[in-house]
Amino acid sequence: MEQIKANPLGRANFGARTVKDIIEPAKSIFNKISVKAALDEMQARAIDSSPVIDQRGELLGTVSKNKMNRNVGGLGHDPEMEPVEAHIEKNSAYCFEDQTVAEAEQMMLNAKVGEVPVVTREKLLVGTINIEAIAEKRLRNRLEPLKSRA
Repeated sequence: MEQIKANPLGRANFGARTVKDIIEPAKSIFNKISVKAALDEMQARAIDSSPVIDQRGELLGTVSKNKMNRNVGGLGHDPEMEPVEAHIEKNSAYCFEDQTVAEAEQMMLNAKVGEVPVVTREKLLVGTINIEAIAEKRLRNRLEPLKSRA
């Protein structure tokens, strides 16, 4: 892991900070539940997409409310019987907890997403990171008062 270097103003180099410094807790969906249960969970949390994990906590991908509604309802499948596992987007973006914030930000911009799951190198889900949190942290980092060096 890269050491955070002080900049000339005495503050940490924001780009060198790791993702685990600004990670948010992850709210995920278990891969063995039904589409209806997944949609109900997502509705209760007021989210449009969610990471999906297996029993070990390994990230399998993400699911989207819109995509599940189109694929299940549009095709006449029973959402109470249809497994969420069949609707996982396996090629969705994610980042590692030991990546720099700058790397994660660039990856999100390239993927055109505002939030991604954060995983260990073993792909175990540990949280999420979003563009707003990065921007807020960057702004706060710039506006922090200088600390005296004793």
